[in-house]
Amino acid sequence: MGHRVFWVFVSAACLLSLPVYPLAGQTYPLTDEGGLGRVFDGIGGLSGGGATSRLLVNYAEPYRSQILDYLFKPNFGASLHILKVEIGGDAQTTDGTEPSHMHYENDENYFRGYEWWLMKEAKKRNPNITLIALPWAFPGWVGRGKNWPYDFPDVTAAYVVNWILGAKKYHDLDIQYIG
Repeated sequence: MGHRVFWVFVSAACLLSLPVYPLAGQTYPLTDEGGLGRVFDGIGGLSGGGATSRLLVNYAEPYRSQILDYLFKPNFGASLHILKVEIGGDAQTTDGTEPSHMHYENDENYFRGYEWWLMKEAKKRNPNITLIALPWAFPGWVGRGKNWPYDFPDVTAAYVVNWILGAKKYHDLDIQYIG
């Protein structure tokens, strides 16, 4: 089985590298009969960059629920399949700042910010929605005072893993992908 997967990978790479110049008037059929094509995962939305959806939580009812329904209910409105959120890092990341779940190394609070609320509202409307998260920034302690947290991959990874574990433990949210 492993050999076949390797062969398909090599074949796909070879096929993709060959230039195709269809002659005028001819058709070039696109097919996935060999199973080499990508899988359509769905249509997604993003809440990140600091404050892009911050005001939604404060909308008056019934408008807030109507907007959330239009975004996340299956077969209704946008009916998003994927929601990607920012893991807050206490830093200006585009339009504002999202609070971190760990302002300091020994400080953990999984109720800061509004992304938890948004993910739970999305799950209420679509239990099958795919949740994705990634940090736009990190608190300074993650980089040990440097402006680059990736010099300490164990600390950076623990910071992100703690967020994933907190999502499950405190909000019953399963994060399918992390960036």
